[in-house]
Amino acid sequence: MARVSLLIALVLGIVEGLTEFLPVSSTGHLVLVGHVLGATGGSSASFAIVIQLGALCAIVVHYRRLLAAHVGGAIRRAPASLRLLGALLVAFAPVAVVGLALRKVIKARLFGVGPIVVALVVGGLVMIASSWLGRARRRERLEGLEHVTLSRALSIGVGQCFSLWPGTSRSMCTILAGEAAGLSTTTAAEFSFLLSLPTLGAATLYELVKARHELLSGASLGALAVGTVTSFFVAWAVIAGFLRLLPRVGLWPFGVYRVLLGVIVAAAVWR
Repeated sequence: MARVSLLIALVLGIVEGLTEFLPVSSTGHLVLVGHVLGATGGSSASFAIVIQLGALCAIVVHYRRLLAAHVGGAIRRAPASLRLLGALLVAFAPVAVVGLALRKVIKARLFGVGPIVVALVVGGLVMIASSWLGRARRRERLEGLEHVTLSRALSIGVGQCFSLWPGTSRSMCTILAGEAAGLSTTTAAEFSFLLSLPTLGAATLYELVKARHELLSGASLGALAVGTVTSFFVAWAVIAGFLRLLPRVGLWPFGVYRVLLGVIVAAAVWR
């Protein structure tokens, strides 16, 4: 494994924390930044996936009261907590099956700059169109996690499968799927954040086990710690800010950013 320096680990941790929960694609940004910094290849991809652990810890800290209440509720078999747990499991199942089936193809075919640029631009255009078309229905959408039924969770889970294409964004796919299922943008975002716990947790654990000897070697452990801790603090700040901003501006500014980034990267690479 090519060693990731502490400086590169710091930069990647900042990028991961900034982009993991915004609908702009953390994987796409990490791959693009990795190309700029010379941190590319399978080992660097594993490093980028494992430092997601910091962002996951940020979710746990931010939603600590909600999670504690529902964990306790599930133990007591409270209906609301069991419904939310069931919704998370149903939403996680599709991406677990598809991800395991296609993981080799995805790593071999879709981690290049070209596929990421396409995903950024197409996803950005979809977000802009969705924001424009959904204005009339915004007041009709349902507010609150209690409205995430199993059928809506399944729709969100199917939508999450599209995020396996680097550059699309897990947040974008799940929020748009939640909106299409009738949820408010804020509720869809909150469920998306909670859904990241099993989804990204499983991906992180898988990569950590698979590449444990390289990632946990003495030379790599320091960089891994720097990247993970940095992503935690940055992601924690981003979560709170995004949830405050989202009801006011919606998704379209992130769509515009994605399109502009895709065009700039395409112009730089293929000029």
